[in-house]
Amino acid sequence: MDFFSIASGSSGNCICVGDDSTHVMIDAGISGKRIEAGMNKYNYTTADMAGLLITHEHSDHVSGLGVISRKYHIPIYATAATIRAIRSQKSLGNIDDTLFHVIYPDQDFTLGSLTIHPFHISHDAADPVAYRIENIRSKVAVCTDLGYYDDYIIDNLTGLDAMLLEANHDIHMLEVGSYPYQLKQRILSDHGHLSNEASGQLLCKVLNDNIKHIFLGHLSHENNYPDLAYETVNLEINMDGSIPYKGKDFDITVASRTDVSQRVII
Repeated sequence: MDFFSIASGSSGNCICVGDDSTHVMIDAGISGKRIEAGMNKYNYTTADMAGLLITHEHSDHVSGLGVISRKYHIPIYATAATIRAIRSQKSLGNIDDTLFHVIYPDQDFTLGSLTIHPFHISHDAADPVAYRIENIRSKVAVCTDLGYYDDYIIDNLTGLDAMLLEANHDIHMLEVGSYPYQLKQRILSDHGHLSNEASGQLLCKVLNDNIKHIFLGHLSHENNYPDLAYETVNLEINMDGSIPYKGKDFDITVASRTDVSQRVII
């Protein structure tokens, strides 16, 4: 299986996962032109995608959806509430209703050689999900936009070979930054975003000997730095005496807001 990020951040998200026979796109929160250029870097095209998996309806996850759907007619998979929220966004233009397919959290579905497992996340959206994707050899997950984690999230991120996990903000930078008070409270709430510290603590719960790569994603432009996210997550791993790992034991990189990541082969 291969796994790469075309964009990951508060201004746009698009991830590609697949194997020799089937590829899927997770979110389309950037322009169709950028998506196609990102696919082309690794000799794929947007038209190669067997499906487009939408996590939720916020613009940084769906702003390119209208263009992509009209040009390529790729099937769109999302929860019923997310689909209703997408249809209400006039900025996306007309999307063929037949392209939408309703999915249900905790109910697997299959696209080609891939088994897709959507699972609930806590975020201020209609009915948001993250995705775990498996084939006969490998297991990966993309999990961002969660205000907190619990045993349910841990269970869904256990036993992976690779993942993209949110490390959205540094708490101190957010608290002293220029955001309005209400926005700060939203981000820090159980329906907001995962901090660097919380991301590292969650990783400590799910690390295993088989993990080949960890992307840290969905970083805030205003309230984080790539180096800070990386160092904070590593520090959390290194300080956790209950696990037999250190940060250096894993290939951890930060997925860029603007550039295509390395392609990880699992």
